[in-house]
Amino acid sequence: MAVAPDTAADLVYQIFDLQRAVRCIATASVRGQDTGVALQGVLRFVGEGESRATRLAERLGVSAPVLSRHIADLEEHGLVVRRQDPDDGRAQLVALTPLGAAKLRSIEHQRTAVLQDYLRDWSEEDAGTTARILHKLTESLKQSARATAAGTITTSA
Repeated sequence: MAVAPDTAADLVYQIFDLQRAVRCIATASVRGQDTGVALQGVLRFVGEGESRATRLAERLGVSAPVLSRHIADLEEHGLVVRRQDPDDGRAQLVALTPLGAAKLRSIEHQRTAVLQDYLRDWSEEDAGTTARILHKLTESLKQSARATAAGTITTSA
């Protein structure tokens, strides 16, 4: 069953509102730290495992030059390392250093604590349900975006 236009419009509004709230929280939580929100986002993706820089740029939705600057900043702080991809000498692999892994754990711990505080009046059930629904929404949007990019889905205006 398709989502009604009014429901879709409300969902878009709620998503953008959530993005603004998360951005405000993230910005406030990085004050005084040596890595800003953008660098922390890159660090999180690198923390999922060694990956090609081009793949990271795709996943983050940024250009290769933008990612390269972020990687250089993280490298300067000793949080990531780059090495040549043994399967393709033109490509680079990016991975966390032990310091980077510790920094990522610290960031995630801090964000978790802040969110727990902000949601102190939520039940465990509400938080779990919300997490599952957000995961389902994210997966649906990613799948649709990939299909659109591949030309297998068309959108109607």
